[in-house]
Amino acid sequence: MVTRREAAQILDIPLEMAHRHGIPARLSDAELSELLDNPPAWLVQSKANRTGKRPVWVQLTCAVCGFSEAARPKKWWPPFTYVCCAHHALDDLPPVLPGLVRSEYEGIGSRFVGIVDVEVPAS
Repeated sequence: MVTRREAAQILDIPLEMAHRHGIPARLSDAELSELLDNPPAWLVQSKANRTGKRPVWVQLTCAVCGFSEAARPKKWWPPFTYVCCAHHALDDLPPVLPGLVRSEYEGIGSRFVGIVDVEVPAS
């Protein structure tokens, strides 16, 4: 049995779309296989409409402890160098390389801080 959220991840659709199209709260493996093997018209259309610019789901994995979760990326998320659980100290991450500046973005997924290392422009 898989949950609706897991099914949405496997089908690569937003959770809201899964709910709107009547995917039940729990599906058997056979029901999920049927959706994958014989997708309904709305699922075929959804995949055809994708531009490929942003993924529907991303896997966030803590660079310190390895905890991982799937999340829907937000438009404002930059490309992260690292993500780590909010309770870890930033000293637990690899050090900032010379010539780079580190920025932190809180509120990533359910428990992460996003870390972005960018090059400092030479003056």
